[in-house]
Amino acid sequence: MLKGLDPLLSPELLFTLRAMGHGDEIAIVDGNYPGVEHARRLIRLDGHHLVPVLNAVLSVMPIDDFVPEAIFRSTVKAERDKLDPVHEEMIDCCARHEPHRQVVPLLGSDFYGRVKAAHAVIQTAEPRLYANIILRKGVIYPKEPDAQSAAGVDPFVY
Repeated sequence: MLKGLDPLLSPELLFTLRAMGHGDEIAIVDGNYPGVEHARRLIRLDGHHLVPVLNAVLSVMPIDDFVPEAIFRSTVKAERDKLDPVHEEMIDCCARHEPHRQVVPLLGSDFYGRVKAAHAVIQTAEPRLYANIILRKGVIYPKEPDAQSAAGVDPFVY
């Protein structure tokens, strides 16, 4: 256990999130998703629902602000704009962490293709259908130096 970190962030998950670079994507998927087939790297979080895992990941991972769309959700079959309760919960969670970012619906084959290309997949035990989301990693900007310390800027202070 570590101070200030959600305990859902397992050592393997923390390693993966830290190893990702700007623009890499990670998918968080429900218990029915074919994670073994689609994942380049699979992290299992059995026994946990999707929204708490999403909340934990968003508590430490910045979302890409270099692109217009960086958060994607699966859809209910071909109904692009239909929102199941789990989608509303996912959108609310994202809005708490990234209030200026929209959650973009992606139809089945587009969503699956993006998951297959993702850096990693987190497989949850979420029982609700179509509870899947993809996050694109952003950057953490360094703090602006003040006038007194401009000469001695430490590039590793955030």
